[in-house]
Amino acid sequence: MAPLRVLRVSAAFAPSAFSGPYYNRGMPIGTAVHARTFALAESLNYREWSGFYAVSAYETHHEHEYNAIRNASALIDVSPLFKYMVHGRDAVRLVDRVITRDAAKLAVGQVYYTPWCDERGKVIDDGTVTRVEEDVFRWTAADPSLRWLTQNAVGLDVAIDDVSEQIAALALQGPTSGRLLRAVANADINGLKYFRMTTGSIGGVTVDISRTGYTGDLGYEIWMPWDRAVGVWDALMAGGRPFDIRPVGMLALDVARVEAGLLLIDVDFHSSKKALIESQKYTPYEMGLGRLVQLDGAPFVGRAALADEQRRGSARRIVGLEINWPAVERLYDALGLAPQIPAAASRAAVPVYDVLRGGRQVGRATTTTWSPVLKKLIALATIEAPYCAEGTPLDFEITVEAVRHRVPAVVVRTPFFNPPRKVKPVMADG
Repeated sequence: MAPLRVLRVSAAFAPSAFSGPYYNRGMPIGTAVHARTFALAESLNYREWSGFYAVSAYETHHEHEYNAIRNASALIDVSPLFKYMVHGRDAVRLVDRVITRDAAKLAVGQVYYTPWCDERGKVIDDGTVTRVEEDVFRWTAADPSLRWLTQNAVGLDVAIDDVSEQIAALALQGPTSGRLLRAVANADINGLKYFRMTTGSIGGVTVDISRTGYTGDLGYEIWMPWDRAVGVWDALMAGGRPFDIRPVGMLALDVARVEAGLLLIDVDFHSSKKALIESQKYTPYEMGLGRLVQLDGAPFVGRAALADEQRRGSARRIVGLEINWPAVERLYDALGLAPQIPAAASRAAVPVYDVLRGGRQVGRATTTTWSPVLKKLIALATIEAPYCAEGTPLDFEITVEAVRHRVPAVVVRTPFFNPPRKVKPVMADG
């Protein structure tokens, strides 16, 4: 087995993105572009993301930042993601052994979004795997995954490098992001397909560009050497002025990812490695990711348990909910109040009830937000079978002036927002 090179020590209980301390450090530190984000963060509204400072909102309210995601170009520092390079003669065998998708079918320059599971089919984490070269993969994760990869690499000729603090990452998202990249990047942006990667340069810095993101919109993620990231940031901000570029923080991103139906670890689901009780653990089928489980490929960790679940069906599933907004308005109107909904996405768990057979609780909403683009109150929720079927009417609990009420909701297909521009070709005249 090739030697293992570890560049950052992973903590067994290190937290996910968006929250919690990174236990191998004391105070948080700045990312590769902290000098730029700090100067722009007028609100000084920060949070900790895996031991790094992450901007929650640059202004006192995140409205302009959200609008940049949906109407212009948003530049988001996602450098705190954990990043690993897997390479060697058996690299594809390791990837195939861990993820639920068929790594042998992953072409060079292609990106997989995928979960990976423990031996009982419970999800440890989800992230992206990019085949950079024939025997080289770049792996991203919200939680530390080095130990799990190392354990599964036993007996294989493979090396795993933790490059989390050597590679910086910026997400450029929004409907004008493709035109912006064509203007500033020396790369084939027109030919870059959804979930594909290309190489090029921005501001004289060599970069990898993948057509991926966490907003459900047209978007890209840019990977570069940590010590050259400021140059890329500056080139994007300077060249992006005609395209209404704006730096964007986590509050706006949280609203966008719910609209896109994208799940957040430690909020909408829990890693099986950190769950305290069995009900906190989820399978890919329960997360609505059954399309990413390829049981006909090579064996992977958890396949037998997932094959059994596919045969018998899942006991619950994470689904989308649309909450009846006129019903919410009537509750406030009865008290002489204007409707009051937080601008930021709420991560407080909210009970959801059956309306047809007894009114008992059948699940809980884990993230709820007002969608500015849809003008709807929406939520991601874990719901028991058979109440998780699309079109099922439910009751959603809402508290008004310290009194609990129930308003109608309905199970809907996710993503809530899915613009065609996300996947269609970026034309030269577009």
